[in-house]
Amino acid sequence: MKGIVLCEFSGVVSSAMRARGLECYSCDLLPTEGDARWHIQHDAREVAYYGGWDFAIMHPECTKLANSGSKHLYVDGKKTNGVHFPRWEEMEEGAAFYRVLRDAPIKHKAVENPVMHGPAIEATKRGATWFYHPHHFGDPFFKLTGFELIMLPPLVRTHFMKVPKPGTAEHKTWSKAHRMPPGPRRGLERARFEPGFAKAMADQWGAFLLGELDL
Repeated sequence: MKGIVLCEFSGVVSSAMRARGLECYSCDLLPTEGDARWHIQHDAREVAYYGGWDFAIMHPECTKLANSGSKHLYVDGKKTNGVHFPRWEEMEEGAAFYRVLRDAPIKHKAVENPVMHGPAIEATKRGATWFYHPHHFGDPFFKLTGFELIMLPPLVRTHFMKVPKPGTAEHKTWSKAHRMPPGPRRGLERARFEPGFAKAMADQWGAFLLGELDL
């Protein structure tokens, strides 16, 4: 089984898959922070279609698809003011990128996506999607993360951590992804996967890909 983690510069998920016994590369326009021997610095769309991959985990950029930014689709953030066409075009471009990756000729696929607004769901033609937080897999953080799964089983939660109460210092720490200050690296830092989450993906999807589990 040969696989690729698309739009990954950190190397966290691809290295976890290799630790599970799978041949797995990362791909991004940026150089990797991981092992450069396992990284393809190139356009993810070309790599997805011409790599001959058996499986892929995909992380298309999702900012313009997220429900949290839905108000920006309209002038001054109000639907009654009509469509804000520049932002709508950005949303359509993001949806097109999502579809191109998702529809690559790869048998087993997991496509990350956020909680989407209605127009994004329609534009991406998103299929069945499962959502998880990092703390479901032992990482003490909030960040609701969806995966559209194609010929891969849903992940099974491995941890039931005590969630801190809102307003506490611990809750603020768990909310680091939402509390990052604006800056050029904010999107990159938010995109990182925590090690427990990555290990769960490698353990569970790896077991399936290696024939140890049935779908």
